[in-house]
Amino acid sequence: MSATQAATSVTNTGQAYRSGGYRNYVIISLMLLYTLNFIDRILIGVVAQPIIEEFKLQDWQFGLLSGFGFALMYTVMGIPIARLAERMNRVRIIAASVILWSLMTALCGIAGSFLALLVFRIGVGIGEAGLTPAANSIISDYFPPRSRARAIAIYTMGITLGGVLANAFGGPITELFSWREAFLALGVPGVIFGLIFLFTVEEPPRGYADPPTATKPRKMGIADTIKELSAKRTFWINMIAAALVAFVGYGVSNFQVAFFQRVHEMSISEVALQIAVPLGLAASFGAFMTGYLTERMSGRYPNVVAWLPGVMLIICVPLYWLGFTTDSVPFALTVLLLAATLHYGYLGAQYTICQGVASPQSRATAVALFLFIVNLIGYGCGPLVMGIVSDLLMNAHLAGSQFAAELTGQICKGRPEDLVATLGAAKAGVCMTASAEGLRWSMIYIVGIFFVAGGMYIYVCKTLQKDLVAKMS
Repeated sequence: MSATQAATSVTNTGQAYRSGGYRNYVIISLMLLYTLNFIDRILIGVVAQPIIEEFKLQDWQFGLLSGFGFALMYTVMGIPIARLAERMNRVRIIAASVILWSLMTALCGIAGSFLALLVFRIGVGIGEAGLTPAANSIISDYFPPRSRARAIAIYTMGITLGGVLANAFGGPITELFSWREAFLALGVPGVIFGLIFLFTVEEPPRGYADPPTATKPRKMGIADTIKELSAKRTFWINMIAAALVAFVGYGVSNFQVAFFQRVHEMSISEVALQIAVPLGLAASFGAFMTGYLTERMSGRYPNVVAWLPGVMLIICVPLYWLGFTTDSVPFALTVLLLAATLHYGYLGAQYTICQGVASPQSRATAVALFLFIVNLIGYGCGPLVMGIVSDLLMNAHLAGSQFAAELTGQICKGRPEDLVATLGAAKAGVCMTASAEGLRWSMIYIVGIFFVAGGMYIYVCKTLQKDLVAKMS
């Protein structure tokens, strides 16, 4: 069946589209593309310390580079691309997006300045804006409501798997060569995967898997979509809660490798393989496990998609605090593994709720609006605020040191060996301690926001069933 034929086929059958094997291929393909998405997005956090040292950046500047610089165009472009996805072939949009962001990632490896790297990161953001709204729309047409939580959970595993692979390959490549080769090596393969997706995945009929009682697909403008969603409190609470989780999550993940390098004096390869990869696998397990439990329990507990991740977010806070305060790396890894498993259980829930309350013809736009706020607040502001707080706390530590009159945050930036050569061992030691403690306490303070986000997910249960277009059970 061609894309044109698919677009005019029967809708609202309540049945899954195509065979089980082909649906599995589609969802695994989308997961792999989302994995590439996050490899290219997260890689900059893996190589954070070498970039900070080479360009002598303040933490807030790196937060701007890794967060806001990417997120601004990602969020701005998300809505117009989603509007195209409501009318045009979604498979082609996704393939073009993958190829664009992969090329821009590779270009990051040749950046000769902070400004050039920022421009290429903006290009990555433009490309990545085209994937998730169109992918969520496609998933909802391949899978009926009862199967979407698990399907979306599989798709969102790309977030954490991307982090695993970015660390597993980015760390060792950086240590063997440099951070530039890491961008080149991990950016180029996306072009090939984008072409494979284009020629092997079929565009499904819109609304095909929705039940007959669901709203029939029809054309809607962006104003119509906003009007539809304005009456659904669930959408907005879910969006704010997810934005808060992303704010913390992106802030932590962008500085996680730098944290272990500064606080525990580990090499970038050691942190990537011994810490970041296990945490990424735990996060992937948490995302899948929560989606699986949601599907199994939704018949008996209709609101489990909201309250389960809410409870998990609240529980993970003290575990993160223990992991960031301990001086024992093995103990830190143990508690952070538990925290990551609980933390990332919300990933499937945020999308399941978001597209579950939107009618078929507005899902891509609803997801784009959702991502606009989540990424602007979460990815745009999370790393930036984390960096600002880290710099403030670092300066406070320097102000209380014996070299308060001589040392500033800017003076203390650079490679450790260069600091020792220019400042002497004593002053360099104070600089490195201040940098480590500033980042440590910044992460400890900001992770407490999970308490608020978890409470909001639990509160969503009050309006969820009323706002759903198609019941999960």
